[in-house]
Amino acid sequence: MKITKVVATTHNVPVPVPLLDEPVMRPLVFCSIETDNGLAGYGISGPIQRNAVREHINTEMGPMIIGSDPFDTERIWHQLYTEHNPRSQTGTWSSAISAIDIALWDIKGKATNMPVWKLLGGAQPIVPAYITFGLPEYTQEQLIQVAKNFVAQGEDKLKMVVGVAGDHQGWKEDSERIHAVREAIGPNVQLSMDANYMFQFNNALNLAKSVEECNIEWFEEPVWGNDAQLLHDLRMRTSIPISAGQNEGHRFRARDLLVNKSVDILQPNVAYCGGFSEGMKFATLAHSFNLPIANGGGWPHHNMHLQAAVPNGWRIEYHYVMWKCGEILFDGCVGPQQGWTTMPLTPGLGLIPKWDALNEFEE
Repeated sequence: MKITKVVATTHNVPVPVPLLDEPVMRPLVFCSIETDNGLAGYGISGPIQRNAVREHINTEMGPMIIGSDPFDTERIWHQLYTEHNPRSQTGTWSSAISAIDIALWDIKGKATNMPVWKLLGGAQPIVPAYITFGLPEYTQEQLIQVAKNFVAQGEDKLKMVVGVAGDHQGWKEDSERIHAVREAIGPNVQLSMDANYMFQFNNALNLAKSVEECNIEWFEEPVWGNDAQLLHDLRMRTSIPISAGQNEGHRFRARDLLVNKSVDILQPNVAYCGGFSEGMKFATLAHSFNLPIANGGGWPHHNMHLQAAVPNGWRIEYHYVMWKCGEILFDGCVGPQQGWTTMPLTPGLGLIPKWDALNEFEE
């Protein structure tokens, strides 16, 4: 079997969300890889530098792997790395290789009639799942209503975004929102918070101290740039577990977070870290430090395969916007059921592109 065609396209999908009049837009890169025996695989990456990612795949990386065997994922990954990224930069290259690698594993699963999570290791057929419901667009009253709705549906793990003030430093407003949601959902529902690395250190510390009594499951990417030393310092000064890693594009950055004792939970995302091939290395590094991995950064229908593959896979994130974006673009999406995801047994990723939707929202 040989690769015959590689095409990347960009899309911007309007996703309706509860209680908001206007949809939330979700850009992404979609990558299709075709083979000479008729099998095709499909990968994605996220919005950052998406036009550069698309062109990098279409003009440089894609042509380089034409004629390769799609089963040779490690060879292809290393070939593209040494040719296009010898200095281990992240960004465009990491996102592009992520989309390609995901598509190749999709082909491998279809060719062997196996789901990707089983090919990667098959550690967990049922994986804990959480809902990222707390969008920054919501008022405090809307946050409470949406949180209560998910709890009424039996979901027991929730996450909300902090850093909602205009300068991302208004920690007191975030504290009020966290306390309000905790009071509304009660003590038995897990609640996490995600700053999307927007706080300077002192404000991250102030927020952590102000909500420790709320029994926060983890504080995700609290400081600018995922600075490993600052994360360590924050971790030493709060009882809330610290997580990070969803946008790190190499195992070397994961190593820095682990060696510096920066995190309690490592968060590789296969849409950014280099696909499943590199994501497995993230997971193994975390496992060697006796730490779990959790999906951060959304795209659950792809990341669930990494979480299920390894014994330290701990959480699948159903970020509402990316969860529903996946359902708009693919058939075969598996959702959470009362805090858990039962992994599909369909070959590959189990996702069938909805070509009409992809065409409609192509940029």
